[in-house]
Amino acid sequence: MSAEQCWKVTLPCTKAEGEAIAGDIGALAQLDEPPVLMTSEPDPTRPDDWRLDAYFETKPDKASLAMLRALVPSAAGRTLAVETVPQQDWLILSQAGLEPIRAGRFFVHTAAHADEVPEDAVAFQIEAGRAFGTGQHETTTGCLMMLDRMRRQGARFADVLDLGTGTGLLAFAALNLWPRARAIASDIDPVSIEVTLENAQANGVALGGGRGELGLVVADGMNDALLKAAAPYDLIIANILAGPLIEMAPAIADALAPGGTLILAGLLDHQAEPVARAYRRQRLRLADRIDRGDWPTLRLRKRQMW
Repeated sequence: MSAEQCWKVTLPCTKAEGEAIAGDIGALAQLDEPPVLMTSEPDPTRPDDWRLDAYFETKPDKASLAMLRALVPSAAGRTLAVETVPQQDWLILSQAGLEPIRAGRFFVHTAAHADEVPEDAVAFQIEAGRAFGTGQHETTTGCLMMLDRMRRQGARFADVLDLGTGTGLLAFAALNLWPRARAIASDIDPVSIEVTLENAQANGVALGGGRGELGLVVADGMNDALLKAAAPYDLIIANILAGPLIEMAPAIADALAPGGTLILAGLLDHQAEPVARAYRRQRLRLADRIDRGDWPTLRLRKRQMW
């Protein structure tokens, strides 16, 4: 097959399955070249009947197809539609045409909507691109709303970590709310840090290690010397996935200062209690919650002492 082509696999799915895939692509994320997954609602008159399209760089093997099927149990027994299509940047196309969103004081938009910024809004221009976190997903919106709510309630923070930053958006918002803070945006994916750098420059976010500046770090969770050296943080934002959040609970809690605040997102409603339980074991308590559809955003506080 030509390098100008890729493989497309199509399966029917339910609305619930499609929304879950937006936050977790399961075992497919562990592949050397994970597919780009796009879900859609082909027929508005049948709102629960969605479609999943998966785009692979190379012909998917049986194991990859089995992982794909595991994401949509409702399609058990259905025939996979597999075809070759012209090669394109499917991640960018999947985010193209994004409508702006308003989350508290924040307005997140692409260049196409730059003339629509409300006068009372703090605007960030985040283009469709190679990393998660354009503000469109309910998890990102929920985090923006939680940050805005905390600022309105008088919260103050001096050392901030945006763990798994994606596009840098949540780190930008935190620095806007607490402009004298030191902030770090980290991600396991070097591409995300490249995108965050580009977005910081486009939005006038100062880079560096001082107060009012944003440091950028490629790191696997909290397992990084720079992140450990900058700890403890009085605010950590982690919009990731439920599994990694539970796995990293001891390390994240250890990096949080006594009395510090932790914002968790990237989890579905039924995952909120297991995630909160993992952090209760680390002496954090649930202080607030915002629900956006099936996607909760949790705010936790670390106890001052046992």
